[in-house]
Amino acid sequence: MSRDMVPKRIFFTKGVGKHRERLTSFELALRDAGIAAQNLVRVSSIFPPQCKLIARSQGLKYMDPGEVVFAVVAENSTHEPHRLLAASIGVAIPADRNTYGYLSEHHSFGETEDAAGDYAEELAAEMLATTLNVEFDPDRSWDEKKEIYRISNKIVRTANVTQSAVGDKRGLWTTVIASAIFIFD
Repeated sequence: MSRDMVPKRIFFTKGVGKHRERLTSFELALRDAGIAAQNLVRVSSIFPPQCKLIARSQGLKYMDPGEVVFAVVAENSTHEPHRLLAASIGVAIPADRNTYGYLSEHHSFGETEDAAGDYAEELAAEMLATTLNVEFDPDRSWDEKKEIYRISNKIVRTANVTQSAVGDKRGLWTTVIASAIFIFD
């Protein structure tokens, strides 16, 4: 197996953009997130073993303009005035750092930033819990499940990065993005 294709670091970022053109609003959201100068390749949702979560400010220093960057991306757009939208990435990191964790993408309408973030975080935690054989009742509240995960000592951390916005009152396209960016250095 080629270890050079396993990311060593990861960081989260988010952004919002508004413009009369949908594509330009997406570009402005990428600029707000600090990742517009890279070529993003969307990947699925595994948090690599031994991967270190770093701050956005630190992670951006590793990237060059034009670089091909692997990312888990959640995005959402609307041109409906006053419509609430959100994009969120959730993460669940196992206590055993030699094991992989999970990232989840969630995008929604009409959901607050906190609600969207909790949902994405819960999705990632449930995916990890099922691979680690942590028993839980899927109908329990997120707070109850978090306590079960904590007690199991198998899931060390859950978190999310979420961007929400309200559709521009004049009907401009409004785009939100949340992303987990993989760094190989």
